[in-house]
Amino acid sequence: MKAILETLSLQDQRVARDSLFSFTRAIAAEGTDRVKIRLPGRDEDITIPRKALELLSFILSSMAEGKAIALVPSAAELSTQQAADMLHVSQPHLVKMLEQGVLPFKKVGSHRRVLLQDLLQYEAQQAEQRRQQLRFLAQQAQELSLGYE
Repeated sequence: MKAILETLSLQDQRVARDSLFSFTRAIAAEGTDRVKIRLPGRDEDITIPRKALELLSFILSSMAEGKAIALVPSAAELSTQQAADMLHVSQPHLVKMLEQGVLPFKKVGSHRRVLLQDLLQYEAQQAEQRRQQLRFLAQQAQELSLGYE
């Protein structure tokens, strides 16, 4: 997997922001699961899946906010550094998690690889666990009349 991360120029952000509303409105119209577009200077229509245009809308939105974009195939295998970057943890901490069985992985030679879908599933589980713990804390605070309502 190759990732290309570039810092967006202010001009790129401005162009994305200026085009986002019109683009989103144009693809929002009810219709089929395919959309025909015509590029300037071309005499032929190009048929594109609606999902691709929705993804492009998300990309434009992120660019308008100055966020970097990385597209990764869902079946991608990540290196431990890439997985650690996605989880915002250090690479040694991620390796420790792998060795403890927190996340499944496979070895390719001497290198560990993590499936993107496993990493995303782990992230979703962690987010749900955080939500449950916050609900529990909020409930306790209310039961103990700690001034939160």
